Amino acid sequence: MPYDEKLAARIRALLSDVKDVSERKMMGGVCFMVQDRICCSASGKGGMLVRVGPDAQRLASSEPHVTPMQMGARTMKDFVRVTAEGYRTDTALKKWVKRGLDFVAAMPSKPPARKRASAKAAPKRVPMAR
Repeated sequence: MPYDEKLAARIRALLSDVKDVSERKMMGGVCFMVQDRICCSASGKGGMLVRVGPDAQRLASSEPHVTPMQMGARTMKDFVRVTAEGYRTDTALKKWVKRGLDFVAAMPSKPPARKRASAKAAPKRVPMAR
């Protein structure tokens, strides 16, 4: 099932004024990344995924149209899945996107990325057994 393009466009519009936003196709949908961290997603399995954190997940899961996100047999501790009825209005969608933004903003800074070795680097020489 492809992700909901209309939902993705609505999320994109809400994030248009936010700095350091990018999109990445992953988890069967399109993820909206803020400072290289997943904020929310238009899911390929239907609905939207919102990163709320483990503490808020329990509270959010008790709300109508919200369940913890399942990936296979595993429950993802930071995410909830919101069905279409839960973000039907612009106000409701804005609330969920804000929750994702608030959680990402509260996360500690990432350490700088390590530089990768050049692909053109000479291969390591392995001594031959004699």
